[in-house]
Amino acid sequence: MSSTPVGRYVQPSFDDLGTPLSQVTFMVVDLETTGVASDSSAITEIGAVKVRGGEVLGEFATLVNPGESIDRRISALTGITDDMVADAPKIDAVLPSFLEFAAGTVWVAHNAPFDVGFLRAATNGAGLPWPRPQVVDTVVLARRLVDRSEVPNKRLGTLARYFGARTSPTHRALDDARATVDVLHALLERLGAHFVLTDTDLADFQRAIPAAEQRRKKHLAHGLPHCPGVYVFRDAQDKPLYIGTSVDVATRVRSYFSGGESRRKIRDMLRLAERVEAVECAHRLEAQIRELRMIATAKPPFNAKSKYPERLAWLRLTNEAYPRLSLVRRAPEPGSTWLGPFTSSRMASEAMEAVHDALHIRQCKTKLSTSKPGSACALAELGCPAPCQLRISVDDYGQITGRFASTVTGDPDTVVEPLLNRIDELSGQERFEEAAGVRGRLSAFLRATMRTQRSQSLIRIPQLVAAGRASGGGWEIAVIRHGQLAAAATSPSKVNPMPTIESLMESAATIPEDAATLAGHRIAETELLLSWLENPTVRLVHSEHGWSTPRRAAASYRELLGKLDAAMPYSGGDRFR
Repeated sequence: MSSTPVGRYVQPSFDDLGTPLSQVTFMVVDLETTGVASDSSAITEIGAVKVRGGEVLGEFATLVNPGESIDRRISALTGITDDMVADAPKIDAVLPSFLEFAAGTVWVAHNAPFDVGFLRAATNGAGLPWPRPQVVDTVVLARRLVDRSEVPNKRLGTLARYFGARTSPTHRALDDARATVDVLHALLERLGAHFVLTDTDLADFQRAIPAAEQRRKKHLAHGLPHCPGVYVFRDAQDKPLYIGTSVDVATRVRSYFSGGESRRKIRDMLRLAERVEAVECAHRLEAQIRELRMIATAKPPFNAKSKYPERLAWLRLTNEAYPRLSLVRRAPEPGSTWLGPFTSSRMASEAMEAVHDALHIRQCKTKLSTSKPGSACALAELGCPAPCQLRISVDDYGQITGRFASTVTGDPDTVVEPLLNRIDELSGQERFEEAAGVRGRLSAFLRATMRTQRSQSLIRIPQLVAAGRASGGGWEIAVIRHGQLAAAATSPSKVNPMPTIESLMESAATIPEDAATLAGHRIAETELLLSWLENPTVRLVHSEHGWSTPRRAAASYRELLGKLDAAMPYSGGDRFR
């Protein structure tokens, strides 16, 4: 008999490494029940799909007689009635065949505690042994793998639509199980970025990192600088896992290994982390901007914010004789008329509807052409809203689109006043739901116009230099070109900062005007710079041509926007600026 000395490394066997996910047999199950509590409700339907390596191996589906009446509200939700289950087998008769179907598999369910809880209670009630399966909860996986920027919630229907599931959930067991299969496969694809390759990895991924293991990695914080900067947690392959920023990098990174760090997502990240890299910065503002740029480039799996700037939406006028508003994902070309960006297609659509409500911009997608500039085009035949119901020349139609352009770049009253009149009219007719819809569209338009005008006020400036008071004295200096940070430095207290500023201006990065006209993928950077510039402690040192917005710009409607968001009444003169 041999023994292994304590502390000696033992190479794991292949069994210890787990089964590759492509070879794991998953049994995806869904139940319909008479209620939500397993100790007082019963199963009315079981649906299950067995899959391995993306291939369906079999399906199991049966109605179950619950032995009690089904509440009418449950029947309305599921479509399962007392008549449908009257001749169905009882759960005691169903369980043996179901457990045989599920034998040797990893069980999967969406909100697994519910389904598995009912099955376990039924198994115990029938006097059958519980198989103690490994269970995967697709809700838990979705919470860790799918950003809030991608989906508003983690419901099965939402995820099924987002991932393009072949079956839509219907609150019937087999349909919901089939939809969950497609959601599971989509989530398994994302697990590769987290190095979850086996069933053992998958079980570990669902659990938070133990506190002891968290403490054992405290050495990763050794040697980091006590200064403003960006820190990058990297895995064994040197790929970035998480990127953050702090005014004191060493202290911030150490905090991740303390008992106060309880976020499950961060603990999952620490389980994979092998080293921490620090990028020293002149001050907090530079660190925040470097963080934004690095996240957008590296897309680390454990970061949520600013990871997908390419998902921003824009409204722009198409380049044709009779332009229409189009929602696009790519930043519009310099010189075009546009509004945005929007963080969601829904907000972009609401702003577009607001413009359509106020201006007669065509909505049809049919390509229009004219034989020669200024000639009339028979738009009435296209069957779409005005001006397509009229005969209108290119020049006359250009005046309509010109009003949109002036609204976006200057005074938005061309859109605001007609919509306010419409809200008053609908409210007077007690059509409050319709009035609320118009109010929401106007709010979306004003918010977008403010964002566009605010960012463009900075983007159009070739060079602007500003300095903010540092917390320990002195100045934090930034050179900004076309809405992007071109250089950063600090000047100590009681020292003339001008030599530092002049040197910084000479060495600052070149930002081409065309590349920065819209600041498409760096709009977050422009807005961060704007927030810093608007701080009362920041002083403007130099600007190649002033920093301003039109007097009657969208920002003058802030009070109105507050009333719209609060659904407050407004009428007459007090509803405007």
